[in-house]
Amino acid sequence: MRKKTPETEEDSAGKKPLLVEPAQKPGLFARLRTYFLTGIVVTAPIAITIYLTYVFVTFVDANVNPLIPVRYNPETYLPFSIPGLGVFVAVFALILIGFLTANYLGRALLVFGERIVGRMPVVRSIYNALKQIMETVLAQSGTSFRDVVVLEYPRKGIWAVAFVTSQARGQVDKMNEDEMISIFMPTTPNPTSGFLLFVPKKDLTYLDMTVEEGVKLVISAGMIWPDGDMPADKKEPGEDTDPSDLPEKKSA
Repeated sequence: MRKKTPETEEDSAGKKPLLVEPAQKPGLFARLRTYFLTGIVVTAPIAITIYLTYVFVTFVDANVNPLIPVRYNPETYLPFSIPGLGVFVAVFALILIGFLTANYLGRALLVFGERIVGRMPVVRSIYNALKQIMETVLAQSGTSFRDVVVLEYPRKGIWAVAFVTSQARGQVDKMNEDEMISIFMPTTPNPTSGFLLFVPKKDLTYLDMTVEEGVKLVISAGMIWPDGDMPADKKEPGEDTDPSDLPEKKSA
């Protein structure tokens, strides 16, 4: 046994044992606040989606249903209204217009109409601007976003997400000996605004993700990542687990 020296006895007598107090349990108000915020997180996306859908369907029905002849309107013969009837008629009319425009006669009428609009000073500018915007947004190739990239911006060591739009042409392409790429660098959380940059291809790092995943990453301010790039501490147990990472079973 270890003998106590006088110094040891003084230290043990003078010092009091340290007591670790257990963590206090959250009170009733704190728990209610947590439940309330959790309820908002769960119900808000669903409620907002339902509300916006209702507003859109109601708006289209109110403007399209009056255009349907009375004898062909099903609501004339039914004691109740049909929600979404205007949306269905509008979609069918757009499909019919697209089908007619794809034919020779439809294209001829479209060219004739554009010639008439082209002679109107103010209307011409509005029509050309809207047409270019719609073609850019709805285009499936050429002007649509192609790849997701990162580049060092606004200085070295800081990386920003951007989208490749096309290869630079004309004077812009001749400004540098390397291949120039035009990219769109959006702002967060509003991706409709941003900067158009012309960058040498060697300064871009292409990411292995789709454009949709890149847009989600920008809108969420980096909180929503693709499943393959999710941090390990954020994954559910057993999700995307590499068998080589599992502990080996010991033989009996």
